[in-house]
Amino acid sequence: MNKKSIKGMSQEEAILRKSEEKTDWERIQREEVAGVVSKKYPEEGEFDWSRAKLAMPPRKTAISMRIDNDVLDFFRSQGPGYQTRINAVLRSYMNARQA
Repeated sequence: MNKKSIKGMSQEEAILRKSEEKTDWERIQREEVAGVVSKKYPEEGEFDWSRAKLAMPPRKTAISMRIDNDVLDFFRSQGPGYQTRINAVLRSYMNARQA
């Protein structure tokens, strides 16, 4: 975490921010009245768990690697997950070379 992302605030401001409501309750109520069901959380019982398969992600190895500053800055500027994106680019290169 860098110092630019750390913001100071008073205790009173922290209490006020904690109480801020971000849920659009009016929209949710309208959708409930209209009978709209959220696709994000399907109703219990809609998924057949008997056919579910556990998919474990492949293991990753931590390494130390030297990367040019401008390349690293580019990936970091894209936001969180930059290491995953670097891995995806390397995987794409690997797959292209193996084809």
